[in-house]
Amino acid sequence: MEATALDLGLRGAVAGLFLMIVVVTLGRVRPLDTIKWLSVAMAASGALYAIVTAPFVPKLAVLWIMPVLGANPVLVWLWARASFDDDFVVRRWHGALWLAVVGVWFSVIYTWTTWPMFAKAGVRSMSILAIILALSAAVQTVRTWKTDLVAGRRRLRLAVLILSLLIVVLLSVPELTSISAKSFGMSGSLATAAGLLAIAALAGWGLFHPPPAIPAVVALAAATASENANRAAPVKTADGGRDAAASLLLRRLDNLMTVERVYRQEGLTIGALAAKLDLPEYRLRQAINEGLGYRNFNAFLNRYRLDEAKAALSDPSQRDVAVLTIAMDAGFQSIGPFNRAFKAESGLTPTEFRRDALARSAAIALENDGNFRIGQSR
Repeated sequence: MEATALDLGLRGAVAGLFLMIVVVTLGRVRPLDTIKWLSVAMAASGALYAIVTAPFVPKLAVLWIMPVLGANPVLVWLWARASFDDDFVVRRWHGALWLAVVGVWFSVIYTWTTWPMFAKAGVRSMSILAIILALSAAVQTVRTWKTDLVAGRRRLRLAVLILSLLIVVLLSVPELTSISAKSFGMSGSLATAAGLLAIAALAGWGLFHPPPAIPAVVALAAATASENANRAAPVKTADGGRDAAASLLLRRLDNLMTVERVYRQEGLTIGALAAKLDLPEYRLRQAINEGLGYRNFNAFLNRYRLDEAKAALSDPSQRDVAVLTIAMDAGFQSIGPFNRAFKAESGLTPTEFRRDALARSAAIALENDGNFRIGQSR
């Protein structure tokens, strides 16, 4: 009885935390983009899952709601992709995947007594899919960790890794193995409630404990001003010194990129760039993110690489230079990433851009030549 009371208490806390996340997100967070809507959907489904799987809940409610909640791993995967990949766009097939998972769970529940083998196969396949999606979210989280410039989002990645592991352990492994909470002398319902509370706590931490909102100019004060005290002019006022230090850092960074063209360096990382500036890596991240507005280090590098490539593609004297050569000279390591980045930024392929640019150059040259001849005839 005590275990049941603890179970119900934990589930009440889970539902309260998730519902608070829903209210805060809908009431205070603007704009409500894809990430925010996915967050609301996950929080609402988490609260509902905690309630319908609690002891004493009527079985009929579980039968109608659980198939929808069984597709939660799809929501988590989509949320992780949207949160940590700035180029990710939700497609129609993502919605189709969610509907397909819901459909499979409905078929599992309503064929459990008539075709038990089919139902067990469905549960097993859904458990495998949940593991794949959770691991995919974890891989996405780790793969782009180093290039992420947003401080709060970098911290949130740790929570997502833990969340993915919890999804695998709590929802999938027991269905595929003989390991369960009962193996450790613990109620399965109580173990689920404890896991849900951990997930809710991680979600609440990510939303209600944002990093301090420190402008780049202020944040770089102690960094650059103190570390370059022997090389900089005396600081007369705190704010003025911080402004000057931040401006100096951004000028040094711009010089590296536009004059020395370090973006051409193969495999350039933010750590290597920070070393060239004699700065801690996290301070350079903050400068690029808050001072220049970039959320991803690769997007920052690609701005310079694409500008150089566009100039080369527009140059009539380089009309015979291969696109791959131009891409490699600009710092791209292969043609695939270059083509994708170029198309995303300009809406054209490099070949289409070169054709249009050279056509415009030829038209301008012809017009100038015509004006010159008219001027001579006069």
